Amino acid sequence: MWLPIEPEEIDGLPEGPRYLFWDGGEDGDQPYPGDPADCVLYVVPYMKRLSVRVRPLGQLTNVRVIQTLTAGVDDVTTRLSSIPPGVQLCNARGVHEASTAELALTLTLACLRGIPGFVRAQQQERWESAFHPALADRTVLIVGYGSIGAAIEDRLVPFELARVARVARSERTTARGPVHPLTELPSLLPHADVVILSTPLTHETRGLVDAEFLARMKDGALLVNVARGGVVDTKALLAELESGRIRAALDVTDPEPLPPGHPLWQAPGVLISPHVGGPSSAFLPRAKRLLVDQLTRFVNHEPLRNVILTTGA
Repeated sequence: MWLPIEPEEIDGLPEGPRYLFWDGGEDGDQPYPGDPADCVLYVVPYMKRLSVRVRPLGQLTNVRVIQTLTAGVDDVTTRLSSIPPGVQLCNARGVHEASTAELALTLTLACLRGIPGFVRAQQQERWESAFHPALADRTVLIVGYGSIGAAIEDRLVPFELARVARVARSERTTARGPVHPLTELPSLLPHADVVILSTPLTHETRGLVDAEFLARMKDGALLVNVARGGVVDTKALLAELESGRIRAALDVTDPEPLPPGHPLWQAPGVLISPHVGGPSSAFLPRAKRLLVDQLTRFVNHEPLRNVILTTGA
């Protein structure tokens, strides 16, 4: 089993398997720790370039499980053509909810309360008081109501919102209220003061936030993206930002990383963080717990958690 965390740093790993450490190295050129053909469970390195993370895939001829340490697996799913049938791909549900939800709330509050402007004024030693909207009494629309979307709502509860609306691929009911299907987005968008994107990137959601979506948002609304950059049509978003009609807080962009000189950097009303929803002090202990649980299940021939797909199925 190939792990991107040193095995001796993970308490509780089941006995029996041979654990080998491989995270790609600092420059992505770390030699393989063994023959990839002997690997039966591959844990994809976290926070590495895509070319590094998927480099062994074509040589994992006997792999049975591919475990990511990310919530989204869109980058891996497009590169599974060389993987034999019957391999289970699992994501890291349960690892990133707390950290990503914290960032979604941070970006929302920072934009609403004008924190970027205060930072710029402080750098210039200017005392500039201003009136800014509160999160209280606002309507928030969460697009993508999975475990991360639910964690975001958990953190919104104390802020005395007027309403939280929830949208997911399919309609259902939760303890907190109804979850609307994607087809109802057009009727929900005009009432939202804040729209938070936490949906996975799929064929259905790529470019979901297009010119029509943005046009339905109310004047002065805030778009917060902690999902994937590809969920948003960047050209359409730029047009709305440059008009000053809406604002945005983006932890993810398309393209990503955002290159120097890209117009998003200087667009009015936008706050950009460099895809840091997951990497925080919350990551490592949760990642270790996930790996111990999954590997124990694998060794004991028990059903794995978080299975996204099985190749060849």
